[in-house]
Amino acid sequence: MTRPNTGKTEAERRLTLHVGLVCVVAAVAAVVSLHALTELDLSGEDLALSLSLVFMAALGVTIKWRIRIRATVHAISWSETAIILSLAVAPTSLVVLTTGLGVTIALLLIKLPPLKAAFGVAKSMLLAAGAGATLHALGWPPPPTEFPHVVGLIGLAYAVAVVLDELLTLPVIALATGTRLGHLFREDLGMRLTSAVARFVLIVTTLLILRADPRLLLAVPPLVLSLHLLYSNRVKARTEQQAWQRLARTTDALNVVDLDKVLTTAVTQAAELFSADEVEVELRDGGRTVRGGAGAITYDGPAGGPTSTDGTVVAAALEGHDRTADVGVLRLRFRGPVQLSEREQYTLRTFASALCTAVRNAQAYAELARVADEHAYAATHDALTGLANRRHLLDQGTEHLNTRHADGVAALVLIDLNHFKEVNDTLGHAAGDQVLVQVAERLRAAAQEGDLVARLGGDEFAVLLRGLPAPAVAAHRAETLLAALHEPFDLDGMRISVEASGGIAAAPATGGMPELLRRADVAMYQAKRAGQRTSTYAPTRDTADLGRLTLGGELPRAVADHEFTVNFQPIVDLGSGRVTGAEALARWRHPVHGVIDPLRFLEAVERSGLLPAFAEAILDEALLAASAWREAGFDVPVAVNVSPRSLLDARFPGSVLARLRAHDLPPDRLVLELTETLTLSQLDVVDRVLSRLRDEGVRLALDDFGTGYSSLSLLSRIPVHELKIDRSFVTAMEGSAEAAAVIRSTLDLGRSLGLDVVAEGVESEPQRRALWELGCTAGQGHLFARPMPAGTLLAAFRRGSGGSPGALAPPLHDAGAVIRLAPGRRQGGRGRADRHLPA
Repeated sequence: MTRPNTGKTEAERRLTLHVGLVCVVAAVAAVVSLHALTELDLSGEDLALSLSLVFMAALGVTIKWRIRIRATVHAISWSETAIILSLAVAPTSLVVLTTGLGVTIALLLIKLPPLKAAFGVAKSMLLAAGAGATLHALGWPPPPTEFPHVVGLIGLAYAVAVVLDELLTLPVIALATGTRLGHLFREDLGMRLTSAVARFVLIVTTLLILRADPRLLLAVPPLVLSLHLLYSNRVKARTEQQAWQRLARTTDALNVVDLDKVLTTAVTQAAELFSADEVEVELRDGGRTVRGGAGAITYDGPAGGPTSTDGTVVAAALEGHDRTADVGVLRLRFRGPVQLSEREQYTLRTFASALCTAVRNAQAYAELARVADEHAYAATHDALTGLANRRHLLDQGTEHLNTRHADGVAALVLIDLNHFKEVNDTLGHAAGDQVLVQVAERLRAAAQEGDLVARLGGDEFAVLLRGLPAPAVAAHRAETLLAALHEPFDLDGMRISVEASGGIAAAPATGGMPELLRRADVAMYQAKRAGQRTSTYAPTRDTADLGRLTLGGELPRAVADHEFTVNFQPIVDLGSGRVTGAEALARWRHPVHGVIDPLRFLEAVERSGLLPAFAEAILDEALLAASAWREAGFDVPVAVNVSPRSLLDARFPGSVLARLRAHDLPPDRLVLELTETLTLSQLDVVDRVLSRLRDEGVRLALDDFGTGYSSLSLLSRIPVHELKIDRSFVTAMEGSAEAAAVIRSTLDLGRSLGLDVVAEGVESEPQRRALWELGCTAGQGHLFARPMPAGTLLAAFRRGSGGSPGALAPPLHDAGAVIRLAPGRRQGGRGRADRHLPA
């Protein structure tokens, strides 16, 4: 936007009218004075006096101090002093005419523009006429002996001249510069009053000199010159002081972090600071230009926009003191010719440097804010689909559930794509990603305003429905969402169909968002099992709900009250009976229902969102026990089961290693047991986590080996140290050739890969001996010990078996007996038997 020219034309018109009116009134005063002068009887002495008055008027208007307002330089003269002194020695009519003649001669000599010259002459004549009329009205001249009365009359006349000068001059300056009249009046008011008093003192002093001896009048010009120099220096010092104060205030005002405010402040403040008609700031970055004056911004847009101010342009680069960071240019525009003083040039450079710093700070802050917004968005949104992620869903859902009132019912629809793994396996992960993106787009389009669509991970999506009029409406909305996925998806010209199942759950009275998510998960699996597209959560079919107690609601309390405890089951060398390790097993000591088996609450923990806190508590208990055993002389590793969801957290390795350091345990004293069937589907995600743990020395074990559907494929990906044979094969090995074959092949695989093998569920001596003869060197089960607290197990270590501390079972063979080893039974140097407890 640009500022129109109508304001400029109107100001010039009003200025011309004002000057014209002053000139007309002055002309009337001149005519009246000329008529009065013809009635006087003038002599040769009067002619000399007139020449003196003309000279005094010319000198008074010539000796002046100048100030610049915008492109106009204004001069403040001593003309009032000359006029009052002239009125003291000559009649008013003569003073009016000689003042007009003297000022005219002086202004012609300095070649002032016609309009300014006319105003200067007319104003001086009106001052003389006004002051003379005042003296005449007060009965001038008084008797020469009454000097105080003379001073009083002269003082009143001088006051009239000063006030009249202000009334005539200030409007002209205001119209010429566009400055507010009130601002001009207040500016330097104190100095103007001081100057008026000083000039009046000079007038009184001159009158005293004339009264005492007219010859002393020769001392008046040096006195006038001295006062002029003194006053000019004071004005200069005061002007510079005010300029530095304005510069300090202006640079302080630039200390904001919003770029728009910085530019607005710079333009409006610089217009006042440098008395410029227009100020322009052009930025290099983005090509933005901001332009305006002291009142407001008149243009904000791309560089090159038109300006209405033609004339002098003073430019300054926006660069730091080191001249290395050039962020743009500052331009001052004046409507007429202007030459900045040395002080103004230095002020301009200082202001430009401060503006450069402010712009750079504002741009840096804007960039930091942008990066912070991006990080905040990335932390709460799925990178592939742009949907909200699990964290954002939980946060938003929790906030909504905590603040809900009469805005309706909340419900959650959990959607899982059926057989999506086949798309990845057949067409590749890139095609799978395309399907996920299209699913996200369709769900977003089918959702209503106020619904929150999220991707929880993999092929699992969720939609938080808010403000439902009734819970039953959730089922209808879920059908709409699932119907949006019914049409085939287009993948590079191929059309494939992907089925989906949805679970619906209304917000529970207790348990919050984690419980709502768990219930929707239960309902979704109910839909899958029933072959339906959607299913609504029914408490009667919630097998994960222990006795239909809301486990999700009790878990936060249980974690906070430390109701979860850890028992330990030892792992024993099958041949010697000595302990080679211990597995940590979590238990929930419910205050009402007693000890709850982990199989009945671990799934609820994983779904509750409390998994990180739960896992850290269990790991701390396990490491604390291992540290206590080690201090007691029994240096055995401890095994801890790890949820696959923990392996999806990139912070998990750092947390594990920090706790090992806190308990002063070597990393190889910790064995993390991974569940095969749950980990296989997440291999692409957990590879980096497991590799870092292994590289740091933490041992990895594959639990329940053989129960999954791709055991060999799994071993080629997960860098484990140990395999654990599932208890179901150990239990069935005596009566099932297939179970025995699985155990034998697992042992052969362990030997070929250099892995330890541990058999779970060893409950009898025949099982122990059979496993030993097959080449299995380590096992755990009720034959050796049931799970027990850490202190109880330490006491068992000390007590030992057969008087041998660290042994929990007698050896299979006496010392020195000759044993026939099964072919290839030894385990390649990394067997657990190498880590016996000390005797």
